Amino acid sequence: MKPDFTLTTLKKLYSVVLEKNYKIRTLSEYLRSNVNHKIVILRHDVDRMVKNSLKIALLEHSLGIKSTFYFRYKKRIFYPGIIKEISSLGHEIGYHYEVVSKAHGNMEKGIELFKNELSEFRKIAEVNTICMHGSPLSSWDSRKLWETFDYRDFGIIGEPYFDIDYNQVAYFTDTGRRWNGENVNIRDKVISGIKHSFRTTDELIIALRDDKLPDKVMINIHPQRWHNNFVFWIKELIAQNLKNMIKRFVIRNT
Repeated sequence: MKPDFTLTTLKKLYSVVLEKNYKIRTLSEYLRSNVNHKIVILRHDVDRMVKNSLKIALLEHSLGIKSTFYFRYKKRIFYPGIIKEISSLGHEIGYHYEVVSKAHGNMEKGIELFKNELSEFRKIAEVNTICMHGSPLSSWDSRKLWETFDYRDFGIIGEPYFDIDYNQVAYFTDTGRRWNGENVNIRDKVISGIKHSFRTTDELIIALRDDKLPDKVMINIHPQRWHNNFVFWIKELIAQNLKNMIKRFVIRNT
């Protein structure tokens, strides 16, 4: 059985997307255009292992692909040099905010953190879109910040949990190290009438080849999951299985 979640498998996924005449776009490109063609909005939530993001950015660049990378403002993730290099390849840089969790629910403190952290990102690259980091072990959902404030006041044009109609755009995320991880997914989920049940990347690829996907798709790929190095690959497998057990417990008890 071929291992899933390798860079080789990811390249195969991208190649099939392109073969089926989907245009791969950043979130900003999608929001700023009138889409009348098959499109994949490609997004990366950079939660850990920031150096792996650069590997994926280089892979995509070699295929002529641009995508959106959302970086957390956190030690061992906020590396200006890597962020700048990914931006130089033509990719969109976004801010993966978790300020309500950091502020323990204090919205005034949260918005100050948001302004300060966004400013730090904008010293490195243009930032036009943001995306909530789920902070699965926190009781606070950082999207609640926008019940009090408006991210457009900060020059932000979109947030994927608010500005995409998921009844028109199919959403695929590798959260839980699977493509059907609803049972181990606390916040990376959307309300949609488009249903799917692909567990593996090969199943997703087969559906693409068989023209079974809608014309509009968002794919969310977490770079830390995808490795050709066996040691890193097995570490991620073990770590994710442990996380999934914890998440199932949290979901059952909330």
